[in-house]
Amino acid sequence: MTTRVTIADIAREAGVSEATVSKVLNGRHEVAPATRSRVQGLLEARGYERRGMRLERPAAGLVDLVTSELNTPWAMEVLQGAEQEARRAGAAVVVTATEGRDDDSWLERVTARRTDGVLLALSPLAPAAARRLTAAGTPFVLVDPVGGFDPSVPTIGVTNWAGGLAATEHLIGLGHRRVSVITGPPDLVCSQQRLDGYRAALGRAGIAVDDTLIRYGDFRADGGAREVAALLDLPEPPTAVFAGSDLQATGVYAEAHRRGLRIPDQLSVVGFDDVALCEWVSPALTTVRQPLTEMARIAIRTVLDRPGTGQPLRIELATTLVTRESTAAPARS
Repeated sequence: MTTRVTIADIAREAGVSEATVSKVLNGRHEVAPATRSRVQGLLEARGYERRGMRLERPAAGLVDLVTSELNTPWAMEVLQGAEQEARRAGAAVVVTATEGRDDDSWLERVTARRTDGVLLALSPLAPAAARRLTAAGTPFVLVDPVGGFDPSVPTIGVTNWAGGLAATEHLIGLGHRRVSVITGPPDLVCSQQRLDGYRAALGRAGIAVDDTLIRYGDFRADGGAREVAALLDLPEPPTAVFAGSDLQATGVYAEAHRRGLRIPDQLSVVGFDDVALCEWVSPALTTVRQPLTEMARIAIRTVLDRPGTGQPLRIELATTLVTRESTAAPARS
């Protein structure tokens, strides 16, 4: 039987008092950085788990949202949902954008301010960061994860495969046979799932998969423009494009416009996300809706209501196809 690591064990090994270890666990400021780092390292290495943490300290009235960037419609949707639910619960949201930095400076700030929970719109989440949040007794949830799923990390995602299937079946149902896909980076699970849904739809319709019609983008507008340019340069270009994100779809729009192609008369386009801009681009974008604001609201409720951390949790919300004006039957040659 494995003996549970105690605060006394950590204190003895770190050469500090039990009170100092407790201060680190509670995110107190009056601990020297070197001491804090040594204690946190031991907490992670020894797999320390503190039970009943939420019951031992009063609510701070703060929830942290950590995201990789804020300058995207996707991030704004998540922030809106988080702020709405936190306000309803009487809490405030503290936002941190890592902006592509690989350091864990955000983690130091989050654990220091004794937040009531952390919503991580940040992927992939480093295992060490998850262990550190758990050791500090800080509930956390990973929203819309793009990497693999660690069963010990609570996550809230969507049915990416079903969304890719629905988008492609919609285009096939309109009569398209040269249907292309611009998914996200190949090392992301969500990219592969949306691509697998695309492949499945083609298979159900008896359409052979043409690898020349499969492109990997970066979920950004410039990536969408770049990849659709390569598709449109093919000897037999596609008549329809399933873009793996709405931002990539706007890049498809830009390149189509540059070439004088009319959407949807000469090229049908489907996106993925259903962010606000879908109704403002022209023509309005047909897309697969993932309920980003609802995902954020559920995440906030989860971190505020859960009594502990590191508990297995996987919630998957349904995606739905939202049909607008960017898709039509292919033009007859």
